This record gives sequence, structure tokens and C-alpha cells, in this order.
Amino acid sequence: MQTNQAHSFVTLGEAMGLFVAKTPGNLADVEEFSRFLAGAEVNVAIGMARLGFESSYVSKVGKDCLGEYIRKAISKENILTNSISETAEYPTGFMMKTSQTDGSDPAVEYFRRNSAASTLNAKDIDPSLFKAGTHLHLTGVAAAVSSSMREAIFQALEYAKAQGCSITFDTNLRPTLWPDQETMIKTVNELAFASDIVLPGVEEGKILIGTEEPEAIADFYLKNGAKTVIVKLGSAGAYYKTSDGESGTVAGFPVAKVVDTVGAGDSFAAGVISALLDGKSVAEAAKRGNLFGSLAVQVRGDSESLPTRTALAKLEGSN
Repeated sequence: MQTNQAHSFVTLGEAMGLFVAKTPGNLADVEEFSRFLAGAEVNVAIGMARLGFESSYVSKVGKDCLGEYIRKAISKENILTNSISETAEYPTGFMMKTSQTDGSDPAVEYFRRNSAASTLNAKDIDPSLFKAGTHLHLTGVAAAVSSSMREAIFQALEYAKAQGCSITFDTNLRPTLWPDQETMIKTVNELAFASDIVLPGVEEGKILIGTEEPEAIADFYLKNGAKTVIVKLGSAGAYYKTSDGESGTVAGFPVAKVVDTVGAGDSFAAGVISALLDGKSVAEAAKRGNLFGSLAVQVRGDSESLPTRTALAKLEGSN
């Protein structure tokens, strides 16, 4: 695969095994599952790699069958795996998800407490990953995993800023993973303030700053250091605003049938980041984000719909 030599992409977090029920119903009653790769950050890395960007993923897996599966699955996506370490002391995390037939959000159960990835720390971040032209992507999911992973995130931020790298942050809240809501809000907002491009959702805005009004959400982060904010509006699309005063709403893409909403935000991030690194405008980036998000909700896995560069050319040509 030809890579984009002008930009490289780096992210970090927890990759997990994902077991999706083959039939609808309570997870306790389902007997057969399909296995996939899951993880907010690795989903974005897959999207970037499929579009030809050199992509590095920093994580840690257990010395077990799921850890081996994750390494192989990531490698098959042409993502660099040299920053994925292994431990025999902790297991690889996984999650289970129901199969929905009515377009509603699936029920998800996580098995990631004391996982191998939760032991990722600042020493696991290689400064050589960051150079001129590198883009760093961070999320609120990774920040929620453990205190040591939060240290790793802030170390990555330090290295990226020292090299002048561009940085995106997806607020991506997982309240059940945090010790308390106050810590979640404080840490997520601190990471958002340190990033160039912030990708919150309207419902997350209500939790983080007390409003679901898109422009108010954007203004809050712009006043606190962000250069661009793109607020996810679900099926309605996205609202964007920049520190230069550019703003607007980009409509979403209609979807005939919603199969699974999990992973849509990650696909949105991949669309936005890839478009910006391709030199597109913020409005065009939001449009590609909407396109990727619409593709994601039409399939069962988290990253299966992410297009290659050839497929993207056809998709954008028809839209």
C-alpha cells in the first residue's frame, strides 16, 4: 500500500476483542458470537491506515490468545505494531455487545478492569514517534482506562507539542470507567484545552460544560485553547467553528437502516482527521466525518465500513 509521506498518524489506547451476538436478545441468553477488533483509538488508526497514512498505535496486550489476535488484526490493517508491548501478568481486555434489529444502541458489557492495556504508562511512549508532520489523536476513552494511561497520554502530548505536531481530541465520554464525574470532567477538559482540534458530541457538552447548544460548546473550547471545534450532532450532521471565526453546520448523510451505532464517532474522527491532513477545509472535513459516520452505522463491526483511498474517491465523487 502506498503511504502518505507528508503525514504520519499516532494514537494510543486499549484495543480489545469484541464479541457481537449473532442473534438478538439478552447477552446471558446468546450462545453464538462473532469476533471483531474493537477500541476507539484503534478504529481511527485503521481508518487512517486504509487511506495510506503511516499509522502507529501504542498499546499493551496480554500474552494470551486475544493479545495474539489483536496483534495480527492490527498488522493486517498495515498499522505499525512495534509500539504494542506485551505482558504475561495481565490479560487482554474484551467486550460483548448485543445484536439490535431496531436501530437502537446495543447493550455493551466490558471486561477490561486490570487489563494489560491499563498498565500502559509514560515510559511506554517512544519520543521518536513524534516528528514534523506527525498527527497525534487522543480520546477520553483512553484517559478513563487508568491513571497510568493518563500519564502516558500527557507524556505523548508533551512530545507532540515539542515537535509542533497537530493534535485532535475526541471527548468520547465513558462515565462508568472513571472514578467519579468530577475527575472525568476535569481531565477531559484539560486534554481538550491542550489540543488543536476538539471533537465533542452535543450530549457530552451537557455533561462537560452544562449546555447542548453547539455554538456554546465550540466557544467554550475555543476560548480555552482549541483552534477548531467540530461538534457531532448525530444524524443531523456536525457544527464547526474555528478560532478565525469560521463556522457552519454540515448536514448528515441519510441512512436507510441503522444496524449498529457503536464506532460511528471513531469513524467520524477518522474522516475529519484524514480530510484535514489531505488539505481540505474544516467544512469539507466535517462532511467527510459525516460520511464516515453514516457508513459506520450500517454495519455490525466497529471499523468494517472504513474505506480505502480508492473507495473514498468513489464515495466523495458521488456525494
